[in-house]
Parts: sequence; structure tokens; C-alpha cells
Amino acid sequence: MIKIISDDFSVNEYNNIVFHPLQTWEWGEARKKTGVEVLRLGEYKLNDLVNVFQLSFHKIPKTNFKVGYLPRSVLPSTDVLNFLSDYSKKNRIIFIKIEPNIEKSKIQSPNFKTNPKSKVQISKHPLFPEWTQVLDLSQSEEELLKNFHSKTRYNIRLAEKKGVEIKEMSDDKGFEIFSKLYFETCKRQKYFGHNPKYHKIIWDNLKNSISHILIAFYNDVPLAAYELFYFKNKFYYPYGGTSLEYRNIMPSNLLMWEAIKLGKKLGANEFDMWGSLGPNYNTTDPWSGFTRFKEGYNTKFVEFIGSYDLVVSPFLYEIYNFIYSGREIYLKLR
Repeated sequence: MIKIISDDFSVNEYNNIVFHPLQTWEWGEARKKTGVEVLRLGEYKLNDLVNVFQLSFHKIPKTNFKVGYLPRSVLPSTDVLNFLSDYSKKNRIIFIKIEPNIEKSKIQSPNFKTNPKSKVQISKHPLFPEWTQVLDLSQSEEELLKNFHSKTRYNIRLAEKKGVEIKEMSDDKGFEIFSKLYFETCKRQKYFGHNPKYHKIIWDNLKNSISHILIAFYNDVPLAAYELFYFKNKFYYPYGGTSLEYRNIMPSNLLMWEAIKLGKKLGANEFDMWGSLGPNYNTTDPWSGFTRFKEGYNTKFVEFIGSYDLVVSPFLYEIYNFIYSGREIYLKLR
């Protein structure tokens, strides 16, 4: 049985069911404050809540239509897909993008052949990368450091020797420093993500619970900063920013090492680097730099089952994909 979860539902009961920050109650509340519609569904067996699914719905400019997004949930059952299909038809939703938090080594491909009321197909425009890198934090600090690539260890020691200092500043002042570095990096790398208001709303809702800020300083000048998430014994690195100043003293290498130690201190047994290219990647790819950087910490490459679209209106879906592709080309040429 599928039910819509009301806003007065127990936050603790809800969060006890989920396994990823993007499915937490706090994330949903933040998304509401950014102006999008949020839907929480509960899947019940008898009277027991067994799964929850938190979706956001986004208006397409200058139309009455929307698209949906279900990030990092468990795999939705046929009952959930059928509920979402009916809901979408009633609410002018063209399709829902589904990106489960499931590794490909555990399920080779989702079983959608049970014929939900709308077609599920591989997404042409994934939002999450198919690959990430994961570090086992159950090892001691000595074991971790010993297993890093030799160049990574050298860069960490160089930063320490030069006097780079790492501070946890999980407060509003720390967020301001992080935000400045993050958006400088976005501009430099021509990354078109969310705006400062969005990130401030996310921070305000996740601080003191999920989100942490680490900053690397040299002579009191902030050189690199990470916003990190901790949830249910797992640490995540979703956002980072760097300065062009003093890059030769390798502040980012020391910052990542201190992030690893912070994850261990918080109780995490795994550190998910959020996204990267896959193994045997093309070194000319724009993502190769940060993929190689993460690889230096002796991470394991992990592949997810991918991105899928629950298509409710096939004709409008094709139009949407055509416009989306054109927009991506335009942004790359700017």
C-alpha cells in the first residue's frame, strides 16, 4: 500500500528508513524553501512502513507542465511506479527521473518488466554520475595514509610543511567562506549549477545535523573549502571550491586528508566522493583531474545502476529532451 506522507509525520521515524542525505526529511524541507514541490511517499506492508520515497517536482518555464526527480532512493516497486504514474497524469508531470542509490554489483539492471502504467526507460540526461569513488574508513589513519598514492602522500606532507592549516568551521561564517570559493570555482570551470541562494537554503536546513564545512588556510587566507555530509555512518563530499592562490603548496590534498579524518571522527565507516569518471578513464576528459585527485587516496571505483525516466507523456518527453540537448550545447559554447 502506498500513502502520501503528511508534513506532521515523525521526522525521526522517517529518517530511520532512509539511507542517503538526499532522501532525508531535512533535504526535503530545504527543497521546499527553494520553491519546488516536494512529495513524500510511504510504502507499507500491513501497517509497517518499509520504504519511503522523496521526490521534487520542477516547473518548466512558461508552461503548466512539470518534471519530477527521485534521487538516491531504494528501487521503487511496481506499486510505487503505478502510484507515481497516476499522480503525474493528474498533475501535468511529463516524466520522473529516477536515480536509485543502488550499486550495479548488487543489481545488474532494474526489473521494470512488470509493466507499470507508464514506460520506464534509460535516461538520456542523467543528473548523477554513474560512477563514484568510495574509501573504506574502517582502516586506521596509519593504514589509510600508507595506502595513498606516493604523490598524494608527498603533497599532504608538503602542505603541512608549508604551514597550511585546516579548520572545521561548520557555522555561518565558514559557509560564507566556502560559498565564495565554491562560486569562484564554478565560474572558472564554467560549471552551471545552483545559485548562492539555493546553497544558503540547503546549508541553513542541514547545518547542525548533516552538513559540515572544512577550510584550508595559508597565512589566514582561505585557499580551499569543502561542504561535507554525514548521515548514517557514511560521509559524502558533494561540494568543493578552491582559490588560484598558492596552489603550489597543495592545500586541497591536506584538506581531503583532514576530511577523511573528520569522517572517521564522526563515526563514518565509508567515504563516498559523490561522483567521478569510471576506471580506465580518458585523461583528456574535463573530469579527469578531480577523478585522478580522488583516486590518489586509494579509493574503490563503484558503479551505480544508472538513471531512468518514468515517461508519462511520450510526446512531450521527446520535445523536452530535444530542448534540453540544445540548452546543454548552448551553455558549453558560452
